[in-house]
Amino acid sequence: MNGAIVVGGGVSGLTTAVLLAERGTDVRVWSRDDDARTASGISGGLCWPYRIEPQREALEWAVRSFRNFAWLAEQPALTGVRLVRGTLEGGAAGTVPPEWLSLIGSPPRTPIVDMLAYLPYLRGRLAAAGGTVERREVSSLAEAAAEAPVVIDCAGLGARELAGDAQLRAVRGQIVVVENPGVEEWYLSSETGAAETTYVLPQPYGLLLGGTADEDAEETAPDPAVTRAIVERCARVHPAIAEARITEVRVGLRPYRPRVRLEAERLPGGALCVHNYGHGGAGVTVSWGCARRALSLLNAQ
Repeated sequence: MNGAIVVGGGVSGLTTAVLLAERGTDVRVWSRDDDARTASGISGGLCWPYRIEPQREALEWAVRSFRNFAWLAEQPALTGVRLVRGTLEGGAAGTVPPEWLSLIGSPPRTPIVDMLAYLPYLRGRLAAAGGTVERREVSSLAEAAAEAPVVIDCAGLGARELAGDAQLRAVRGQIVVVENPGVEEWYLSSETGAAETTYVLPQPYGLLLGGTADEDAEETAPDPAVTRAIVERCARVHPAIAEARITEVRVGLRPYRPRVRLEAERLPGGALCVHNYGHGGAGVTVSWGCARRALSLLNAQ
């Protein structure tokens, strides 16, 4: 393998690029957006296998990733990763696989990732291994294949056009950041298939409140009514939230697919392409497991 281009600079693309570069591959990441505009950059950062299929494989990827995040949590100031205790409620709690429950323990203790710190950490680790990140609009996978014999497609929702994938759908999510009134543990309540969840995530920069999951909605402007509803739901859990000052409202589009696309194919012209996208609401959660699977697909060719 003489070199590789990773298309997509979110958490899936950067994690895959890091593993490639640290194994000696000359890697370039082509990213259309800066961190704050990727779906990963907008993410709340709670490691949880949410809105991802197939569930069995997703669990395996999540468990592999958990081990990486637990190691990264030993240096939270550097990585932005912390292991935090929390509470899980709602009907969806009863569908959580026992393997995941045994991993996070009781009371639950799971990684929360500050994406504002974590994505720069990954870029720094990539640079240390000799890789680069370029801001670049990509019109086709063939464009990348013309410059490298290996292409990793981590384009997220952009794969609808780049890979011609009509199965890829947007699931809109809105979250609210408020000044933290003293909450130290996370809280999550959800019902299977519901468009709304209630979660409270303490981050270094504030308390992150959520959330929504609106299928096939691609409007990225925040909805004030949704903001109010999120705050009201979260204030039922922690009443002090009702008076907390809102500092930011974020909207992101999760790249959902009936089945994560994690497979290899030859592009016209002979370049090898590995697709790694369609992770729904669990891109961070499965990032290391999926990246390792992507590398195994490369090595099998």
